[in-house]
Amino acid sequence: MRLRSNLSLWSAPPPYCGKGRPRIHGDKFKLNDSSTWSEPLARLEVDEPQLGRVKICLWQDLHFRKAAGHPMSLLRVERLNQRTPKAIKPMWLAWVGEQILPLSEVWRLYLRRFAVDHWYRFAKQRLHWTLPKLSTPKQCERWSDLMPFMTWELWLARDIVADKPLPWQSSTTKLTPGRVAQAMGGVLAVISTPTSPPKPRGKSLGWIPGQPRLSKTRYPVVKKSVSRPKQSVPKST
Repeated sequence: MRLRSNLSLWSAPPPYCGKGRPRIHGDKFKLNDSSTWSEPLARLEVDEPQLGRVKICLWQDLHFRKAAGHPMSLLRVERLNQRTPKAIKPMWLAWVGEQILPLSEVWRLYLRRFAVDHWYRFAKQRLHWTLPKLSTPKQCERWSDLMPFMTWELWLARDIVADKPLPWQSSTTKLTPGRVAQAMGGVLAVISTPTSPPKPRGKSLGWIPGQPRLSKTRYPVVKKSVSRPKQSVPKST
């Protein structure tokens, strides 16, 4: 994950000296103050075709102030010979895990974030990931598991659907996942749907005789008391 440049981290505490309470934090590590940095555990410089010369520095056993029991590795990615007139600030990345990948590989994983962020936006806006109001965590997990399956279905159907642009859209041969979802109505009309047919209009037929009824689990209502400020009584003169 990426860290903002004005964060402060802390190193591991020193060994217990035998007096008082054991320390929780070590030295302070401010990302925007190089005087607080310790010596990097490893350094690497690589030539990237699109970015130029890139320098990567690694620190380990750092943690946030409120998460002393969760250490992480810190990466600083800096472009040495920038090709743009505007100066680009170094990028700080955090690796949380048991074993970090080699420096030549781990910093490149962040470059895949661009496509991942677009997929999350597509799942929320077009596939309605966060729209249903589900009752249990298990239902939420099942609904979330359907998001990758629906994405793969749209990807596989891109060659069999016919583009159906909206009146303000122009036709295209390279369909995006959103345009494929827009044209999936013709495919579903041919292959049909596994769902049950819709109920007829009018008065309901009622519950089928003999079908068991399953009542939902009831949970107690959580009530929070509101503390109101005491009214001051005016003093009598």
